[in-house]
Amino acid sequence: MTELYRKALRVIVGVLISFALLVGTHLGEFWPFSIYPMFSRGGHPWVRAVVRNVDPAMVSWQPETEASLPGRPFPLAPAGINQNDVANFVSKSDRWDARRVGALRHVFGENLGGRALLVYRTDGRIVNGDSVAVVYTPFILLTPDATHFNPDLTYPMD
Repeated sequence: MTELYRKALRVIVGVLISFALLVGTHLGEFWPFSIYPMFSRGGHPWVRAVVRNVDPAMVSWQPETEASLPGRPFPLAPAGINQNDVANFVSKSDRWDARRVGALRHVFGENLGGRALLVYRTDGRIVNGDSVAVVYTPFILLTPDATHFNPDLTYPMD
């Protein structure tokens, strides 16, 4: 029995060392948890995207609150659009050349049809440890034949 315990102990120690090496090299984020913001980014400011179906003539480029958002919500999932894809365009794109704009328009594809979609950059953060502050900043207006960026924001272009 003693040999069996030693073998089990060696296996457990090996697994723990492997785990420590894997997690240690990834700054504490281990794959199953790093994809879930509640584990990897809990309490940190976050950026998402919200898309609204709007009348282009009524677009204001000023930041909004949720209660004052114009138009109607544009549900992404029923349109076959992954919300994370839109959020990544808004939060991680550092250059907006014609190719990048074309890629974003391609994400919406046929859904632009005869409508105008206003994509908001949604910045959220915890305030005073017990409430959440969210600001909706108009980012880009997509119409069937044009693309308009918020003139109050700076976009590196090529």
